[in-house]
Amino acid sequence: QVQLVESGGGLVQPGGSLRLSCAASGIPISIMNMGWYRQAPGKQRELVATVSSAGGTNYIDSVKGRFTIAKDILKNTVYLQMNSLNLEDTAVYYCNANNLHFNAWGRGTQVTVSS
Repeated sequence: QVQLVESGGGLVQPGGSLRLSCAASGIPISIMNMGWYRQAPGKQRELVATVSSAGGTNYIDSVKGRFTIAKDILKNTVYLQMNSLNLEDTAVYYCNANNLHFNAWGRGTQVTVSS
């Protein structure tokens, strides 16, 4: 059974940092495209960052230069390092794993940026 478990969310002040983790089990992330999405209250879920099976990364414009996605194949875990957080980053962050034959989601972790 495939599972994606996010952790690392919490309450942080503007300008602060958090590192989210997505631990995968049941499937090797080395053959998956991995992504972080987020959903703020009253808004649609949006893609934040992706890392492909080949290692290429992409980010939405609003997080470029502040967020970094990375994967550890040995730990079967994907990370999202978030720096210089601002109020607009407040959301539930979800991990996604997909390829042509598969698509899975974690349950999410709450990130709240507040002074």
